Amino acid sequence: MRHSYFLRQAFSTLLNDIARGLFIVTHSGLATVGLVAAASVLTLWLKPEWLSASQSHVLNWLRERQVLVSWLPENRLDRATAMDLKDLPPAQAAVADWLARKYRVAPEPVAALVAEAHFLSKSSKLPAHLVLAVMAIESSFHPYIQSQAGAQGLMQVMTDIHTKRYDAFGGNMAAFDPLTNLRVGVGVLKDAIKLKGGSVEEGLKFYLGGDAVVDGSSYVSKVLAEQARLDQVAAGVKVPMQ
Repeated sequence: MRHSYFLRQAFSTLLNDIARGLFIVTHSGLATVGLVAAASVLTLWLKPEWLSASQSHVLNWLRERQVLVSWLPENRLDRATAMDLKDLPPAQAAVADWLARKYRVAPEPVAALVAEAHFLSKSSKLPAHLVLAVMAIESSFHPYIQSQAGAQGLMQVMTDIHTKRYDAFGGNMAAFDPLTNLRVGVGVLKDAIKLKGGSVEEGLKFYLGGDAVVDGSSYVSKVLAEQARLDQVAAGVKVPMQ
């Protein structure tokens, strides 16, 4: 009986020691986390530029992995509509500068469009320079242009036909927001190419005017020629502005 009593006491003491040890470890761990968090907040408060860079990196990381997509929609308003050329990789900066000079538009908004085209290229699997070439031929980088048929914006998307695509961006008026028009246009172009069995040429013809297009060869050749020029510019070749 006494032997059992001592065993229970020893077991109880062991459990108490384990519980105390876990408490100390947990408490210390939480304290350490708290200290690290406090130090991080203080550092970011003293260095606001680090906070901005960190936010951008984290948001891009989450978006690329489709984490919290309902919280981070494609039309989030903190994406810049203009940026300095020096903030782009050299090849992208060269393309933005070349396009700005050729089409006589400000380089900063073009820089943002170049960056966005490369960003969208990852999800759409469309070459960024193809997207920029379509934009160049369609609108010459003028975001408020409208055709007689009703095509609007940088990518000359038929807003009335693709009105549902704009619902996620707040409605049809978003067609005149450069980045939104670019995103919708990329979606339309991607679907057009897919519809035509993956053929870029046939997809471009369909993008131009659907099945109503009888001969879109001139349009296709212009887009592909511009894409080829952008490829050369990015590679460091001095390409004349034709």
